[in-house]
Amino acid sequence: MTRRDFTASALAATLAFQLRADEPVKKLRVAVIGHTGRGDYGHGVDTMWASVPGTEIVAVADADAKGLAAAQKRLKVERGFEDYKKMLTEVKPDLVAIGMRHLDQHRNAIIAACQADARGIYMEKPFCRTLGEADEIIAACEKHSVKLALAHRNRYHPVLLTISTLVKESAIGQLLEIRARGKEDHRGGAEDMWVLGAHLFNLAAYFAGKPLTCSATVLQAGKPVTKADVKEGPEGIGPMAGNEIHARFDMESGIPLFFDSKQNAGTKDAGFGLQLIGTKGVIDLRIDLEPLAQILEGSPFKPTQPPRAWQPVSSVGIGKPEPQPGTAKHVMGHIAGALDLMAAITENRQPLCSAADGRTAIGMITAVFESHRLNGQRVAFPLQTKENPLSAL
Repeated sequence: MTRRDFTASALAATLAFQLRADEPVKKLRVAVIGHTGRGDYGHGVDTMWASVPGTEIVAVADADAKGLAAAQKRLKVERGFEDYKKMLTEVKPDLVAIGMRHLDQHRNAIIAACQADARGIYMEKPFCRTLGEADEIIAACEKHSVKLALAHRNRYHPVLLTISTLVKESAIGQLLEIRARGKEDHRGGAEDMWVLGAHLFNLAAYFAGKPLTCSATVLQAGKPVTKADVKEGPEGIGPMAGNEIHARFDMESGIPLFFDSKQNAGTKDAGFGLQLIGTKGVIDLRIDLEPLAQILEGSPFKPTQPPRAWQPVSSVGIGKPEPQPGTAKHVMGHIAGALDLMAAITENRQPLCSAADGRTAIGMITAVFESHRLNGQRVAFPLQTKENPLSAL
């Protein structure tokens, strides 16, 4: 079974699970971990469960006392803990929602959830700080038979299957390359790649397969980053440097991926997305927007008169409305991701956006800094280093 065939089967299983979710069954008990002032609760990773059938929130943990009280009120839950390890030990939840955006808290919270015999974990992105942490997490999940799903929301959108089919059927001709840009706001460069580029790397790997090599340049004010530029990044990222990044990845499909991010590029978030560029057209994905995908048919290298128009792409094809009116809310509200996690537990398979997928994205981020550390040298996967390469500049 190919990766795309698996995805189709997994999505089908998820939809089937959703149809069964209204049946009278024992609800899965959810415990939420957040940390007010240290990553908070992500993009609704706490409140989402009120809309997920077959689940109920039974407890919340927050090391900040005022934040904990607010979370208990918001989530309408009586049991609150300042220590999430104590919560996990006493409550023994089926599912654990890890909401903190700060990366330096992810590894420990995941390990604790695994040791408490949780069946599934749904967590805010990015995954973790290093490949070393990723390997520890994956090992813990395997040891305790825990399914982990990442909140890369767009990865659960049904239109991805349609895009794959369009590419396979040459709707944009021969696929030549994939291009990705971050939001390029004040976080442009390294922070943009960490916090938002992970979304793009996750989608690029879905379309083009795993990365094989990477070559990159990381700049600060137009000059190559040096040790003097390295500082502790925000949101628990760890060592970080660079307000401009240019990277190329050779992917296992043979299609190159290019990622770029420049601080305050002036696009006002318009560039945040992924483009599949072919000889006869372009498919554009705008992260967290609806429609997620649009297509511009015709050669991108030959302007025409009159100009061609972009057409939306839905799960049923080009220019057709989405048959499920609540798809955008379903995906952006994390409901699709939660239902897929629950289906993955039932079907004993990996979620559509698993710990292994999270490791791939972290590996791509690591490779950018490792290539720069080696003066732009092309580095091969699997990477030799499992730490943040900026620490070795």
